[in-house]
Amino acid sequence: MTTEEMQQLVETTIKRTVENVCETMLGCAAEVGETRLMGHPLQESDGVVALIGMAGPWIGTGALTCKPDLACRLAELFLLTPYEKVNDEVLDAVSELGNMVIGNLKVVIEEHVGPMGLSTPTTIYGASFTTKIGGSNEWILIPVKVCDGEMLVQVCILPNPDEGRMHQRLDMVGHMITRS
Repeated sequence: MTTEEMQQLVETTIKRTVENVCETMLGCAAEVGETRLMGHPLQESDGVVALIGMAGPWIGTGALTCKPDLACRLAELFLLTPYEKVNDEVLDAVSELGNMVIGNLKVVIEEHVGPMGLSTPTTIYGASFTTKIGGSNEWILIPVKVCDGEMLVQVCILPNPDEGRMHQRLDMVGHMITRS
């Protein structure tokens, strides 16, 4: 599979998955915006970021980002409990939503390239922070309007140069995953 074919697969799958997750798990519509490509991301953030690593014949990272007020609203719809500020439950809800979106992407990618692993989500929250994912090339950015806010789904995925090794390194998030 070429990089261009993978980018198209990612874009199509993320759009379909985000719409489905928002409708079925949150009971709301999602308006998926125009996909952009961005190289070498160094992003200043103010909110919540859920990061999930992928490893296998292709390696990468998926991220779901949003502002704190949207994170609270998404958690409220997901957990059926009101939240006025970000807490552990809100972070867990955003993490799980990211896991659903990127986990579904992993399943679809596996149909084309073979078995893939997925890391446990890492969720970051803060008022002003910068994220940079090492070893990254080009990122696929998909904006999503949901619940009067904007969420951004980001994916960077590349062919794994060490595909034949038993231990697949998740260069994008710095975790190790063992495959048997």
